[in-house]
Amino acid sequence: MIDSDRLEEIVREAGRIAHGQWPGAGHEVESWEKEPGSPVCAADLEVDAFLKRELGALLPSAGWLSEETADDPSRLGKGLIWLVDPVDGTRDFLRGRPGWAVSVALISSGRPLIGMLSAPARGEEWIAVAGQGARRNGEPLRASVRETFAGARVPTDALPKEDRDLEIVYKPNSIALRIAMVAADEADLVATLRWGFEWDIGAAALIAREAGAEVTDAFGGPLAYNKRDPRAFGLLASSPQIHHDAVERLADRVSRLSAMKKG
Repeated sequence: MIDSDRLEEIVREAGRIAHGQWPGAGHEVESWEKEPGSPVCAADLEVDAFLKRELGALLPSAGWLSEETADDPSRLGKGLIWLVDPVDGTRDFLRGRPGWAVSVALISSGRPLIGMLSAPARGEEWIAVAGQGARRNGEPLRASVRETFAGARVPTDALPKEDRDLEIVYKPNSIALRIAMVAADEADLVATLRWGFEWDIGAAALIAREAGAEVTDAFGGPLAYNKRDPRAFGLLASSPQIHHDAVERLADRVSRLSAMKKG
């Protein structure tokens, strides 16, 4: 059985390492682009190395899949893997904004078993264990139970014309924190319509699900993890009562965009 107290300590320390380089706290951090439009910084790499070492020692049998580590195909033969985004929301991190988090999930047989987010700039720690609910700073979470699609709260910068019956709320850069907003009943719907990676969503999807939200890919299908190609098209996290309406509203866009080449 995994030492859950030690796991929490490790993720908390990872958050402290990142926070120690966060420009919002007056620190300087080196940054560059992995490719055009994809920023990375020294904190990403330091946190990644720390988590790989400490989580590897905690559970030596588990494989590893992280945004900042070259993929090792041997993970495909593992029943357990660590799924990590060392700094989710790097743009907010670099701008000195608090909308970033360290994201860690333990995946068992293709499904999240434990999910944790450390968001020290916001003073928040989120954790969920499959079948045991979700908590933020120790307090149980209950997801949105909104019943009508019109007026649903969406964390976004702007809405397209066809979605202006929805309500804009504050949007952190971290997709994990946006999903967690649904878990905390601070948003009713989060939707992404692009090819994304497992490490972006693994921990937060479990947190939202354990809080009572409906969480699927953009087609409304189940999410799977530790795939050979660690990508899926889109995500929908919402109140269960409006999830079907969200799938229907987005269906044409999903079909069109998913047919494009994976970026």
